[in-house]
Amino acid sequence: MCKLTKALVFTGVILSLSGCGMILPATHSPIVDTEVRGENVDFKKVVDAYLITPQLVKQLAPRAVKASDNIGLEQQIKRYQYKIGVGDILNVTVWDHPELTTPAGAYRSAAESGNQVHANGTIFYPYVGQLNVVGLTVNQVRDKLAKALSAYVTDPQIEVTIASYQSKKAYITGEIKNPGQQFLTNIPLTLLDAVNKAGGLSDNADWHNVTITRHGKEEKVSLAELIQFGNLTQNRLLSDGDVVHIPRNDANKVFIVGEVSKPQMLKITHYGMTLTEAIAQSGGIDKLSADATGIFVIRGQRDVNKSTVSNEAEKTDKIADIYQLDLTNATSYVLGTEFYLKPYDIVYVTTAPATRWNRVIAHVVPSLSGFNNLTESILRVRNW
Repeated sequence: MCKLTKALVFTGVILSLSGCGMILPATHSPIVDTEVRGENVDFKKVVDAYLITPQLVKQLAPRAVKASDNIGLEQQIKRYQYKIGVGDILNVTVWDHPELTTPAGAYRSAAESGNQVHANGTIFYPYVGQLNVVGLTVNQVRDKLAKALSAYVTDPQIEVTIASYQSKKAYITGEIKNPGQQFLTNIPLTLLDAVNKAGGLSDNADWHNVTITRHGKEEKVSLAELIQFGNLTQNRLLSDGDVVHIPRNDANKVFIVGEVSKPQMLKITHYGMTLTEAIAQSGGIDKLSADATGIFVIRGQRDVNKSTVSNEAEKTDKIADIYQLDLTNATSYVLGTEFYLKPYDIVYVTTAPATRWNRVIAHVVPSLSGFNNLTESILRVRNW
C-alpha cells in the first residue's frame, strides 16, 4: 500500500472515529470498505481501534515487578575465587625470614615492591626461580611456594597477597557519570556494584535497556527493575572482558500534538509516563477548541512484517493501533493515569473540523512505516 493510500485510509479512519462526537466501541471499530484511487481498502485491515476502558487498561498494564531474590547469583558469589593473571602484582611474606621478604620501605608501595606476573605467566622468587602462577588462587600459589622453599627453609610459613589487581577488568560505557574500566578483585563485582562505583546513571540514561556483552553475546537487563523494585534477578556477576552499556533514553519519547496548550515531544522517564501525565505536562487540553471526546493515542505497529515472522498468515498490513479517551467525564482522567504510553506513541487532541485531521494525517501517517525517523514529522505539527 503506497504512502498516499495509507494517509487517505488513516484520514478516513479518524473521521469515522471523531466525526459527530462518535465514540469507539470497546472492540474493533465498525469501519466500512472505502475505495481509494482504484484500490479497495478495508479499514479494519489497516488499523485497530479501541476505547480506553478499565478492562483495556488492565489488559495493557505493564508487567508487575516485585522484589525478588537471586539464588543463582548468591551461589556464584559464594563460589567466587579470584584467579591470578598477567600484570597482577603479588606480595610474598615468609615469616621469620626477612631475607626472603622484600619490604615496602618508606618510599615504595606494596605494589612497587611486589612480584609482578610476567607475560609468560610466571614470577621470579629467590631459591625457587620462575614459578607459574597464572590461573591460580593466592592459596594455591602459597602452597606451591611452601613446597618449593621447604628444601631451604624448615616448615616455611608463607603469606601471599595481591598488592595490585591489573589483569582482569570490566568496562562500563554509555550514560553513566564516570564511564571507564573497573578492575576485578578478590571481591566479586556485580552489575549493581559497578554502577555504584561509576557514580550512578546520568539524567539521560535508559534504565530499561542496559546491555551486557560477554564473549560476543549480548544480554539485556533492566536497572529500573533492579534499583526501583529490588528485583535481584536482573543483577549479574561481572566477568573479565564484560562490557556494560547504558544507552541514552532518546528513543523513549512520545509526541503530544493537536489542541493542547503546549504541543511538544516528551521523554518517558524510568518511572514510565501515563496519558494523563503527558497531557498535563503539555498544559492540558485547550478548553475552547479541543474536542474532549477526541483524545487519541496512535501507536504504530513497529514490529509487524519483520523477517522474524515466518508464517505468511501472521503478517499484516496494519500500520497502527488507535486508542480513544473520552474526557467529557472527569473520572476518565483516572483511566488516563493508568494508561501507560510507549515509545513513539502519538497523543493527539482533535477538534471537530475534519480539515484539522487531514492536515495531521498528511504529516504523521507517511512516517508510521519508519518510526525511528518520526521526530521531524511530528514536530512540524507544532507550528500551525
